[in-house]
Amino acid sequence: MPRKPANIAPAVVAATVDLRDAVNKCRFPEPVAHVYNPLDYAWALHEQYLTRWGATPRRVLFLGMNPGPWGMAQTGVPFGEVAAVKDILHLDGVVGRPKQEHPKRIVEGLACTRSEVSGRRLWGFFDQQCGGAEGFFREHIVLNYCPLVFMEESARNLTPDKLPAASAAPLFKACDAWLRRVIDLYQPEFAVGVGAFARKKLEALYAAGVPVAHTPAAFGTLLHPSPASPAANRGWEAAALVQLKDQGIWL
Repeated sequence: MPRKPANIAPAVVAATVDLRDAVNKCRFPEPVAHVYNPLDYAWALHEQYLTRWGATPRRVLFLGMNPGPWGMAQTGVPFGEVAAVKDILHLDGVVGRPKQEHPKRIVEGLACTRSEVSGRRLWGFFDQQCGGAEGFFREHIVLNYCPLVFMEESARNLTPDKLPAASAAPLFKACDAWLRRVIDLYQPEFAVGVGAFARKKLEALYAAGVPVAHTPAAFGTLLHPSPASPAANRGWEAAALVQLKDQGIWL
């Protein structure tokens, strides 16, 4: 009789709490004007995601960059487009508000009517290809490298790769420490960067010479589903399927 997989959810949650507390200590100069941490105000939904859908080791770990303003910033779930969180992941809960909220980027939680294209594409694709959340999460998990949302005074989104090096260094150090812990817990065969930034962070993690308990057998890349990507707008789902098959991640 097969052994029941270990429940790693408490350890993943503990690692994420440490990440939440560590990044809250980071400070960011201009052009950053507002910083949202969904692991604070949307913690209930994020914890629910980890405990319901991320409680056992996985064959494939997908890693995104950071929350989008209409996705994880609203729901606390990686690539968490509201409709996908409700209808595909079947999660529900109350979401609070950031301490210093930009008037053009109000957090409405699951009541938000804006749709995040990246999350809609990603979760819709996984739902269709794997026969729903249960099918997808048997072997896969989706996480974000950085939990913070950055905005300029104009409310323009600022991604972590655009941060000044001095302020990014302590942030990336905290994110790297968390990533090592969750990879050691999930024990993935494949670690897949959703976009070039996440792929580089995965590779750099193991090039640094820091002792780790588990090293994925292979790193992969998935085209980011952002509408800012011309390639993604030319048929992201078909391109994603080809990429995953060509890399041997999906057979």
